[in-house]
Amino acid sequence: MTVESPTHHAIKDVFRTEQPRLIAGLTRVVRDISLAEELAQDALLVALKTWPERGVPDNPAAWLMQTAKRRAIDMFRHRSMARDKLAEIGRDMDSAGDDAIEALHEQMDDEVGDDLLKMIFTACHPILPAEAQVALTLRLVGGLTTEEIARAFLVAEPTIGQRIVRAKKTIATAQIPYAVPSGPERAERLASVLGVIYLIFNEGYSATAGDDWMRPQLSREAIRLGQVLAGLAPRDSEVHGLVALMEIQASRMAARMGADGEPVLLLDQDRNRWDHQAIARGLSALDQAIALGGENGPYTLQAAIAACHARARIAADTDWARIAGLYGQLAQVTPSSVVELNRAVALSMAEGPAAGLALIDSIRGDPALARYHLLYSVRGDMLGRLGRHAEAAEEFERAAGLTRNAREKAFLLGRLEDERRALAS
Repeated sequence: MTVESPTHHAIKDVFRTEQPRLIAGLTRVVRDISLAEELAQDALLVALKTWPERGVPDNPAAWLMQTAKRRAIDMFRHRSMARDKLAEIGRDMDSAGDDAIEALHEQMDDEVGDDLLKMIFTACHPILPAEAQVALTLRLVGGLTTEEIARAFLVAEPTIGQRIVRAKKTIATAQIPYAVPSGPERAERLASVLGVIYLIFNEGYSATAGDDWMRPQLSREAIRLGQVLAGLAPRDSEVHGLVALMEIQASRMAARMGADGEPVLLLDQDRNRWDHQAIARGLSALDQAIALGGENGPYTLQAAIAACHARARIAADTDWARIAGLYGQLAQVTPSSVVELNRAVALSMAEGPAAGLALIDSIRGDPALARYHLLYSVRGDMLGRLGRHAEAAEEFERAAGLTRNAREKAFLLGRLEDERRALAS
């Protein structure tokens, strides 16, 4: 087995950090994501060959970009597509010589932030199915390898690879502009971008399948993507609202698992184990979202709910009435049975389990909830608190049969046994 040198590790760390910006900057010029990835990989190979001999440059990111630029110029000069590419930038490099080369360098030096924003919007274009948007975003903007994405989502590596290839082909075939849309289209696309990032976060926060209760790497990556987007779109309140929501939610991750990896519910968590720096960052982002006039945005409202939990030093201090009210506002903005289910939980804590159960029973006929295991686990909890243990046991058994996560299944079966013991006593 080959042992990598510290320099090789340093090169790969730098490349992983800079890869999204590198690919984004190159895509703007070559108008081809696959070609941009190829150029970025070429730059990495040159770095792996030269840096161990000459040392890591003072500005490795600039070095990688410059190397990729030179490779792009060489390709434009020698490939059959050269004239088409040169025409796009209004120059004939074969006849204009060094002046044309300098013009291309200047074009490539436009603000990197704009390129990243374009890349995010391109990866989340609505022409792509949701699973392709997620995979392409993690690959191009997150810098994750195909293997890492496949492992995180418990999907075969070839499947993820095919999704990414098809997505890039779709973008090229449809000639999707590599640009940030404007007006209503931008608002629609931004909602898609935020939705993809939150989907990535949630898969890490509460894995839908597999043996692990959480996959923290995915949640961390989603927060990083959100922070990048907040830096690129600083005046958009919902971007800050999403960052606030993810930071506050993620602050609990260390307390969400017991010593043996079993789930620990919110009310039972040791709040001393919460990450209070993450909470502070989240509350700051929430303040920013509200200052921008976004207090009624869906992500900002959810962040405000999370903040109610974060501000309670002990579970008994939680302002459940306010949480129920915020869920009521959220239901008006984005009507959803899942939102109503969460409001039912808050009502049960504020007014008693009977109030929560009444709301659940008013929505449980919704087909969208038919196979949603949390509907049955929440209803089972309320029935148990009301002393209706036989019914509660049935609900927990049904919930356990629907979840695909091994840790969650074990937890729900434990609740089932608790209700059966209560019934027998």
